[in-house]
Amino acid sequence: MKELSWPEVSARRLVRQGLADPVKGASPAELASAMAGVHAQVISAGEHSLALRLDGATRQDVQKALWEEGTLVKTYGPRGTVHLMATRDLPMWVAAMSTIPAGPSGLPEDARLTPEQTEELMAAMRRVLTGAMLTTDELTEALVAATGPWAGEKVIPAFQDMWPRWRQAVGHAANRGAICFGPNRGRKVTFTAPPPFAPVTGRHTLTTAYLHAYGPATPQQFARWLGTSITWATAAFAELELEEVAFDGGRAWVLPGDTEAPQAEAQGVRLLPYFDAYPIAAQPRERLFPGRAWERALNRGQAGNFPVLLLDGVVGGVWHQKRSGKKITITMETLEPLSPAHRLELDDQVARLGEIMDGAPALTLGQVTVGPHA
Repeated sequence: MKELSWPEVSARRLVRQGLADPVKGASPAELASAMAGVHAQVISAGEHSLALRLDGATRQDVQKALWEEGTLVKTYGPRGTVHLMATRDLPMWVAAMSTIPAGPSGLPEDARLTPEQTEELMAAMRRVLTGAMLTTDELTEALVAATGPWAGEKVIPAFQDMWPRWRQAVGHAANRGAICFGPNRGRKVTFTAPPPFAPVTGRHTLTTAYLHAYGPATPQQFARWLGTSITWATAAFAELELEEVAFDGGRAWVLPGDTEAPQAEAQGVRLLPYFDAYPIAAQPRERLFPGRAWERALNRGQAGNFPVLLLDGVVGGVWHQKRSGKKITITMETLEPLSPAHRLELDDQVARLGEIMDGAPALTLGQVTVGPHA
């Protein structure tokens, strides 16, 4: 059994993620495929994530791929979170996500959708959204007209408001390829139908994409990434002929023969935005967030809530930005003093952020103050 070390795995993942060096000659859609999806809860952060990995790209290139070329699609992905995906990968995602069992509902029984209502709403969404881009209110009206008043009943607590009953079906409909996001209309979200595609079956292609991006991995880690049961993920691994390797004191799996790693260890400075896919998906998390990074850069063990400073493949701090017009004020908190080489590269990365986000960045550098790491 081949043994892979953390430095080897870190280095190969960063290469495949476009974080070792920005990828030349690739499109946003190609990078989204290589990353197995791009988090986009905050759309500007998703644009930053992709453009950072592409040589010379900006957020406008990502927006063009999304809203003009249609090579990217904004929809729901792993764990029910908003993602940017390559449009060509939609059959793969739908084939896998549509087989994930629904989790328990936290709503009272009289507020829940029945399975029949869910299917009726999904079919109605596909009909009313084909060739259209509707705001939430417009979609509510269209679905009520297509199904009945029950679809629009406000039964879902949401912030200081109540959402209509049909909102329960959105994740299911997205996983079945019936709905996705359109471009915002001012500050209002819009929904549309994704481009038509030929359906495929099976989850093996998504499992393969995940292992290429984040392997070596275990079924438990795959389940956590997707937000599904270990039983489902174990069965997905069992459908493939995988190679077992020794990694981080245990066993993990890679695609057959996929055990090579770069000779050089991970190096460099990167500014990763909110919800960047890499710190959320890469495991074991203890290796990626060593020592005091676990306290400062995670929220109760969860990644994504803080933009992170990646130093030589591990989290070395957090950063924040505040924008006013073209001016972007960046406050950097490092866990340890930066070496002269890292400090110079940080300046380059700040300048690169300005190019990506079309702004004029200014950096304030400090150190994180946290208690001693247990």
